Amino acid sequence: MAQMLTQTFNTQPIKTQINGSKIAPAHPVSDQFGAITGHVGLVATEFSYRKDEEIYGEDEPAEYVYQVVSGAVRSYKLLSDGRRQIGAFHLPGDVFGLESGPAHRLAAEAIIDTAVRLVKRSSLEKAAGIDVLVARKLWVMTAGELRHAEDHMLLLGRKTAMERVATFLLEMDRRLAVASMMALPMCRRDIGDYLGLTLETVSRALSQLHAQGILGFSGARQIVLRNRQRLHSLDA
Repeated sequence: MAQMLTQTFNTQPIKTQINGSKIAPAHPVSDQFGAITGHVGLVATEFSYRKDEEIYGEDEPAEYVYQVVSGAVRSYKLLSDGRRQIGAFHLPGDVFGLESGPAHRLAAEAIIDTAVRLVKRSSLEKAAGIDVLVARKLWVMTAGELRHAEDHMLLLGRKTAMERVATFLLEMDRRLAVASMMALPMCRRDIGDYLGLTLETVSRALSQLHAQGILGFSGARQIVLRNRQRLHSLDA
């Protein structure tokens, strides 16, 4: 069961956590969620979730909007035959759970031990109805989710296996890398379910990139990019 940590808005710097260690994001995190709640005086509640613990389920009422404080979250849908399609990975600073309808279209669960902030959706919508700044920030966050969904649709529909893996690595490099090293919170099966590839295909692609000198490994989930230019050339 999720553990409630605090009922006051936490203004500490957002950091990612891999295997118990906190690592600063590659770039300063734009805390739009904090800007909204702080601007209108909303109270955000903070919860912690253990590895693989569900945050909300598919088709459950969308009563809250969430932000990752530390750790990482995956949103996904289980198909009728048991296969899993991951729609997005949410990293520190990311807002998730924004829905156009009354229920969540995807489920969300913690990839590793994770802390999230949450605020009532009805409170945000009420604030947006009377404050143009809040409405604009919510629109920007929603537009960002739509842009990611469009990019993901293109990746799944048109790119080869190697192009998909290259796209993923460049995305994680942009969002996670510190001193050219990516500490991935997700496993290769997660990556495959995000890219629409089998575990074996992901492993084979990573091995090929390693053999070509494009990336190196430092631990099970630590990847060093050695040649970004060549990786960009594979991302059609």
